[in-house]
Amino acid sequence: MFSLFFFYEGQIPVLVALLKCPQAAAMNRILPFFSLTVVLTHLFSPVMAQDEPATPSVGKVPSGEKPAVEATDFIRINENEQFARLQTSITGYQKGDVTVDLIGAVHIADKRYYETLNASFAKYDALLFEMVGGENINQKEAAEQEQQGGDLQTNLLRGMVEGMSRFLKLSSQVQVIDYSAKNFVHADLTAKQFAKKQDAKGESLLSFAMSAAQQAQNEGVEQPSPAKLFAALLSGDSNMLKLEMMKNLGNGDDQITALAGDNVIIGDRNAKCIKVLRKQVKKGRKTIGVFYGAAHNPDLEARLVKMGYTKGGQEWLTAWDVPKKGKSPRKAEEKEAESPEEPESAPKAK
Repeated sequence: MFSLFFFYEGQIPVLVALLKCPQAAAMNRILPFFSLTVVLTHLFSPVMAQDEPATPSVGKVPSGEKPAVEATDFIRINENEQFARLQTSITGYQKGDVTVDLIGAVHIADKRYYETLNASFAKYDALLFEMVGGENINQKEAAEQEQQGGDLQTNLLRGMVEGMSRFLKLSSQVQVIDYSAKNFVHADLTAKQFAKKQDAKGESLLSFAMSAAQQAQNEGVEQPSPAKLFAALLSGDSNMLKLEMMKNLGNGDDQITALAGDNVIIGDRNAKCIKVLRKQVKKGRKTIGVFYGAAHNPDLEARLVKMGYTKGGQEWLTAWDVPKKGKSPRKAEEKEAESPEEPESAPKAK
């Protein structure tokens, strides 16, 4: 019961589903709620700025040059007998002397994943970031004021992200990424713009997430095992739950792509991002990073291609490193040194 109540902090719908029905029925009824939660945490970083940004670091993440024509994956699962790794990509696009990197992200991950990203961001002339209401991210008073309140869907989302990060023993993106860096440029809707557009279209985070979860089921996207998911919740085994969650997260960009377009959560926010991108190019910025949730990237890529950008190279970063069969990540890495990991160009199927 402790595991259930711990999960309850950020997962109220899941707990209700478990308590109101027998175990057998619960294992099937939990999936829609679970998928909904995964979609929400996959798409959005919290809309509230944090008043204690992480310490900035410097470094470099190289971009490839070889062009590709196949459909682009922006998030994947790379696994063998020793480990399973959820990975996101940095994908480069070129137009003349301007380079744009789509830097996919998941919003809860291993701390070192965000530290690696922090190190890579210093090389960009401009780093465009997503965060609804994050236009005042560098103003401490505004951040503190925003943290004091929020509407129901914002508070629910924040609770989901915080609850899942605690249960899974992962870090939250906004707790580690240094949003105070001088090259960071807000490229998202303001809180007022977001709310106004949602009202006009009769849209909400909840309705969008439910549509995405339903879309995934309709298209046969691999779902977590109800039995394993239920067992993980009861045991409090964070690694077991991570392995099941990967089945949804690894297909996140696929199930969201079908919903992109005339909506606020993907379409309007991406349109704002591209508008900011154009302004940065006009200002003479030559290397631009776009740091958005990986599920936004299929639509962002389509917009870039339409603008005349050509896809270049791609590299992968590990967001979740999960050992299998009781093996520690350190032992798994030692095993990799003896037996090299499968080439990144040919990951195992999601």
